[in-house]
Amino acid sequence: MTQTFATGIAMGESPRWHDGRFWMCDWTTGEILVFDDGGARETVARVDGLPFSIDWLPDGRLLATTRDGVKVGTELAPYGFPGTAWNEIVVDAEGRAWVDMPGAMPGETPKPGVVGVVHPDGSHRIVAEDVWFPNGMAVTPDGSTLIVAESHAARLTAFTITDGGDLTDRRVWADLGEGAAPDGICLDADGACWFAEVPGRRCVRVAEGGEVLQVVEADRGCFSCTLGGDDGRTLYITANAWRDGGASEGVVVTERVDVPHAGRP
Repeated sequence: MTQTFATGIAMGESPRWHDGRFWMCDWTTGEILVFDDGGARETVARVDGLPFSIDWLPDGRLLATTRDGVKVGTELAPYGFPGTAWNEIVVDAEGRAWVDMPGAMPGETPKPGVVGVVHPDGSHRIVAEDVWFPNGMAVTPDGSTLIVAESHAARLTAFTITDGGDLTDRRVWADLGEGAAPDGICLDADGACWFAEVPGRRCVRVAEGGEVLQVVEADRGCFSCTLGGDDGRTLYITANAWRDGGASEGVVVTERVDVPHAGRP
C-alpha cells in the first residue's frame, strides 16, 4: 500500500536516493530539493526553466541538466553541451553523464530525440539519434548497458556502452504494448526495470522482454520513480495531476517492495 511521503510540490520530477537521503526536482518552482526521513525539505539549488534533472559524479559533485547545458555543483557552473536544453540524466561509474532530449514536448507533433554523453573532461557529443521521446534512463550494475524509456514508442530500448563511450547494439529491451508511455525508470537487483507512467497513473515493474511483474497504482500521473531507503527497497514515486497538458498538485508517494535497488541512478 502506498504511503504519502511529501506534499506541496508544484511539479515533481527526477527522484533520486543519494548519500542516505531522498532528492528530487520541482520543475515549476525551479528547486532542487533534499528531504529528511520525515519529509521536511531543503532547497539546495535553483534552476531557471524546465526541464531539469539531477545525478552525481563519482566524486560526489551534483550534475544537473538545464535549458543551457549540463551544469555542475550547487552553484550550477558550466560542464557540458553549453546552450543546449536537456531532459533526463544518468551518470555511470566512469563519470560519463548520459543525457537525452525529447525532440518534441507533450502536445506537440512527435519527432525523434537524441541521447548525448558528457565525458569527465567536459567533452561531449551526440551518441544516439532517432529516439522517440527519450525519457528515463538507467545504467545496469555492470556498467555495460544503457536503458532508455522511449515514451512515444511504448518501449524500453537498450544500448551497449563501449569503453570509448559510444552506444552500440541498439535493441528493444522490453516492448510494453500499445498505449504504454514509459517515463522515469530505475533498475533492481533481479534485473527488472520499474517505469513510471503518466496516463496510466501507475509504476510498473517489468522483466527484460516485457513481462509485467508488479504494478503500483497512484491517484495521479506517475512521472518518475527510484528505489532507495536504507535497504534500497522503498520505491519513491513523483506523481502530479496532469490536466490540459500541464502538471500540478505534486506529491511523493512510497511503496515497500521486495527487491532492492541496483544500477544507476
